[in-house]
Amino acid sequence: MTDAGASFEALSATGADQISGTGAITRSSVARVGAATAISAVCGYAVLYLAARALDPAGFSVFGVFWGAFGLVGGAAYGLLQEATREVRSAGYVEIAEGPRTHPMRIATAVGVVSALVMAGTSFLWAPHVFSVSRPLSVALLSVGLAGFCIHATLLGLLAGTGRWGGYGALMVTDAIMRVVVAVAAFAVGWGLDGFLWATVAGAIGWLLLLSVSPGARTAAGLRTPGSTATFLRGAGHSIAAAGASAILVMGFPVLLKATSGGDLGAAGGVVILAVTLTRAPLLVPLTAMQGNLIAHFVDHRGHRLRSLIAPAAVVLVIGAVGVVAAGLLGPWLIRVAFGDEYGPGGLLLAWLTAGAVAIALLTVTGAATVAAGLHRAYSIGWVGATVVSAALLSLPMGLTDRTVVALLCGPLVGIVVHLAALGRAAR
Repeated sequence: MTDAGASFEALSATGADQISGTGAITRSSVARVGAATAISAVCGYAVLYLAARALDPAGFSVFGVFWGAFGLVGGAAYGLLQEATREVRSAGYVEIAEGPRTHPMRIATAVGVVSALVMAGTSFLWAPHVFSVSRPLSVALLSVGLAGFCIHATLLGLLAGTGRWGGYGALMVTDAIMRVVVAVAAFAVGWGLDGFLWATVAGAIGWLLLLSVSPGARTAAGLRTPGSTATFLRGAGHSIAAAGASAILVMGFPVLLKATSGGDLGAAGGVVILAVTLTRAPLLVPLTAMQGNLIAHFVDHRGHRLRSLIAPAAVVLVIGAVGVVAAGLLGPWLIRVAFGDEYGPGGLLLAWLTAGAVAIALLTVTGAATVAAGLHRAYSIGWVGATVVSAALLSLPMGLTDRTVVALLCGPLVGIVVHLAALGRAAR
């Protein structure tokens, strides 16, 4: 047996003792990931701020579409994080018999390379409808960035599954800081749109830096999980489909908005994209970053799946209610001060968009509980259903802002109902 295999057997042999020890979801672990999330959020805001300052609203809408496109494909790759976390975390509760083993990092590398080649090879079909300028660079960066992010997400999942929350947070921060460094350089030298495209994907190689300096990360990266490659890919496939659908609503919404608008979004689109991005970030950036914590929490409380939803959902609702009020009262002033008078969404629009972010946040929580329970099909159906409904609502003959609000509020409710129904059936 290899050292990597032996390390997993050691983890599994300790069973629940390991999970309830250093790997448990404690205040300390949540605090570490929370601090890393805060840093990542600040870095994300910094990139958006620099881009909005360096580009006019029309140029920012082009950048926003690429930012959303990378968020979409990166969000889909988070399905690998979810499956790696679930596989490793669940194995801590059972005695592992002899049988086939899977190496998640090798699978992630293969999935990343194949996905990048497929994306680049099919770009002539979709890129003209997504990228209006800098198309070859956008396709190249998106493809290579996706390959790197598949490995990034899988390593995050392995770190979460083994309770290495310090390494988990360090990888998040490395990704975010690398983006900011490139964005600052682009702003300082006047690199323009292309510089911010590079900044968007700069963190996709952060996993290389962590592996070079962290023995714990290298140990996690070498783990092999129980079961065959086909079994892992089957579960990951459902998770990737659902994560991809969630990424459309969470990060790729500008792409969906452009695809359903039938033309360039222009300056008005830049204002809406900025408003959507800013109102959802306070809730959805932390939730996305803490997927490992959420899934581990629900696996640890697998005997009380519905009851374990109450605390995370209550936190989302309380923070969301405060956010709705703050966005409506202070949002317009803050955006004008930070980004200039040309970005001027109204307070009512910002409040409604924040309410939409709360709906997506609740869907994210129910989705994490569903995938932790191994209900992969219900998980993917919930997210895909929410995305399809949102896309249909975006096609309504209404104004840009009105259909954006309706889509973000109503679509997620479909997915929440699907997830809760599946969890309820499993609990009986």
